[in-house]
Amino acid sequence: MPDARVALVTTRPRPEINTDHDMPLLLAALNETGVAAESAEWDDPAVDWAGFDLVLIRSTWDYTWRTEAFLEWVERCSRLTTLLNPPPVVRWSSDKFYLSRLTEAHVPAVPTRYLAPGAAVEAAAVLPSDHEYVIKPAVGAGARYAARYRAGDRDTAVRHIGHMHAEGITAMVQPYMARIETGGERALVFFGGSFLHAIRKKAVLGADVPFDQRKVAHPGLEPWVPTAREREVAESALAVVPHSGELFYARVDLVDDDEGRPVVMELELIEPNLFLSVQPASLPVVTGAIAARARDARRLPGQPVAEHI
Repeated sequence: MPDARVALVTTRPRPEINTDHDMPLLLAALNETGVAAESAEWDDPAVDWAGFDLVLIRSTWDYTWRTEAFLEWVERCSRLTTLLNPPPVVRWSSDKFYLSRLTEAHVPAVPTRYLAPGAAVEAAAVLPSDHEYVIKPAVGAGARYAARYRAGDRDTAVRHIGHMHAEGITAMVQPYMARIETGGERALVFFGGSFLHAIRKKAVLGADVPFDQRKVAHPGLEPWVPTAREREVAESALAVVPHSGELFYARVDLVDDDEGRPVVMELELIEPNLFLSVQPASLPVVTGAIAARARDARRLPGQPVAEHI
């Protein structure tokens, strides 16, 4: 009999859904620990979530266009078993309005303006006229509906915003962080309350790539050793998250501003790729933490359990 049962939550395969490269590594390693682990689709009505001691959200990468249904599932599942990350964290981080909360807390983040559907403002009036910029959805992942524009691309950018508004999506306008071309984007991964590892990837958004064209979400991956300042910025960002002490996993994506200082591009607290194939030495740390948490949840159903690092 297994020590505990764990569900690693994913989504139904579709052409527009990226491959979860972490999943087979985690399943194989977890099952070797004596824990029974299996993948499960979050919207599969046949899954008995109460039958699992621990449910870990991993690659629910369609939640960005099914947000309401996904958040309803999060609440239902959390009433039946231990769900990680917990619902308050999932709700807070599902909308990138959290970037404004980071700025209010004096955490350096990419400057962002939000344009909600029906807002009483002409989109063209707020688009930059002297530098490149990015338009992306406030609820989004994998560079879906994201595009990069020059100052002269105003008409195309306005149509992009109009398309998102027609689908009820709030648009974000950000300066294009040009140093990403040389310094890349760094992702710092935390697990069980501690820093785990980091990777660096190349820029995702090329010039003149339409917003509705599929992008490679993680090009040019390589291991990365973060600087002390990068660690400091990442940790200060996580401290702003409500219920931050309950974070089981987190990823903080950083880029450099025009002065070369790291700033937060995104927080990935719902379903982050952990890049275990790039940092394979972290796999036993991650699976050990998951197995320990699942065993504690089985011994103490419905009770708080200690964090394991």
